[in-house]
Amino acid sequence: MKIWGRENSTNVRKVRWCAEELGLEYELIPAGGAFGVVGTPEYLAKNPNGLVPCLEDDGLVLWESNAIVRYLARRYGAEPFAPADPRLWAVGDKWMDWASLSFAGPFRDLFWNLVRCAPDRRDMAALDAGAAGCARLMAMADQALREAPWLSGAEFGIGDIPLGPIAYGWFSLPIDRPELPALEDWYARLQARPAFRKAVMTPLT
Repeated sequence: MKIWGRENSTNVRKVRWCAEELGLEYELIPAGGAFGVVGTPEYLAKNPNGLVPCLEDDGLVLWESNAIVRYLARRYGAEPFAPADPRLWAVGDKWMDWASLSFAGPFRDLFWNLVRCAPDRRDMAALDAGAAGCARLMAMADQALREAPWLSGAEFGIGDIPLGPIAYGWFSLPIDRPELPALEDWYARLQARPAFRKAVMTPLT
């Protein structure tokens, strides 16, 4: 199994975390950002988007991080991480797409301005809007986590994977955050997972 990407990518963190939770052996091939690779003809033949991550497993090539997580869970996972009941799967599935799509704009604006921009080049309006948007979305997750211990339901599963790396960034950045006890408890339990610490808790750059 090969995974192309860089450790500081939120989407690569998702895929690596899932693989680590499942105990899979894989080769991480540095790609994207300063590593390049993604614009080469060889890589574009695998992933025409020229983005990371990209997975190759037993002849199958996949891109799009959520699709990769779903594939790994279905092929290598078992109950309760990968539930057989389609209704239970759908609970986690909903949160997977919600986290990836809803946070795309606000988290990018927050992270880019605080981490990847020099202080004198920050777009403060975008930064403030991103912080407010993330806080609003995290409050939605907090409400769900008051009703169940995991976004996937009663047990940890695929639904928790996409928000985990975003939450890592959000809790690590020097910003004011609302008190969200259920979310904070969920995040503390994520931090206790060896796979999360290995794949997600890498330097924010």
